Amino acid sequence: MSINFGQAMSDVPMVDIDNSGLSEEIHGQWRMALRRFRRDRLAMFGLITFLTILLIATIYTFVNPAGWSELTTSFNQPPSWNHLFGTTGSGLDLFSACLKGAQQDVIIAFVVASISMVLGTIAGGVAGYYKGSIDAVVMRFVDLLLVIPLLAILIVLSRIFAGSGNSWWMIAILIGLLSWTYIARLVRAEFLSLRERTFVEAATALGAGGRRIIFKHLVPNAIGTIIVNTTLTVSGAMLLESTLSFLGLGIVPPQVSLGMLVQEGQDSATTQPWLFAFPAGMLLVLILCVFFIGDGLQNALDPRKSRSRA
Repeated sequence: MSINFGQAMSDVPMVDIDNSGLSEEIHGQWRMALRRFRRDRLAMFGLITFLTILLIATIYTFVNPAGWSELTTSFNQPPSWNHLFGTTGSGLDLFSACLKGAQQDVIIAFVVASISMVLGTIAGGVAGYYKGSIDAVVMRFVDLLLVIPLLAILIVLSRIFAGSGNSWWMIAILIGLLSWTYIARLVRAEFLSLRERTFVEAATALGAGGRRIIFKHLVPNAIGTIIVNTTLTVSGAMLLESTLSFLGLGIVPPQVSLGMLVQEGQDSATTQPWLFAFPAGMLLVLILCVFFIGDGLQNALDPRKSRSRA
């Protein structure tokens, strides 16, 4: 039986063949996705606000790297021109501390998202492509991790490693190693569908190995799902880190995070509300911005969803 490879390879754009027409089609699809994202007002608002906070925090910490940890002679002062967010009971400028905490939370969240994306893509890709016993073993392990509450595992591990000072990189690695399961399940489902497409059959007939098909053909076709869920992992990581810090099991002094500032200001929420409101408000704004960006990416990369909401 003869196979029309030219027709099979043209069905889907993500094929490793020197074809300028397919390359133009791929670039055209990404341009349309970018155009749809730009038209999403909430997504653009979230992106601009998120980048603005990061830019201000980066510039401020670069100009005055130790400013967030310097103690002033003003104690428990309300917001003023000298101290925009007020000061704490120890004389810490809350504005500087919030900027540093926001920067630290975002760094942790991106490290977590990177670890989750890599592990989830590899595990889900291998399970979805090879199926059979490999799929069963990988997904049973994923199911085991999903059954146990993630926060409970993190609390136990944070207590075990509490003696090391709970540095930010340790917190990021712990959360990242336990946050890849949802991405793995979604990537597996995407691969189970993609592996039946004609371009995979054509690549297999041309002699491409499993690893090449996964990373050269299947991953590029599933990149939209991976990007969207990695973005949402950022917000989840910020929530988890803040929860751990709020419980006293996350970032500890002399480091700083928004969750730690919220934890320190909770007892003064009624007497000195700025100590609680500003860190909690900045954390809420960052998480909402990431949600808006993720929702905008989902609509941009899935035009069917965008049309259904129109």
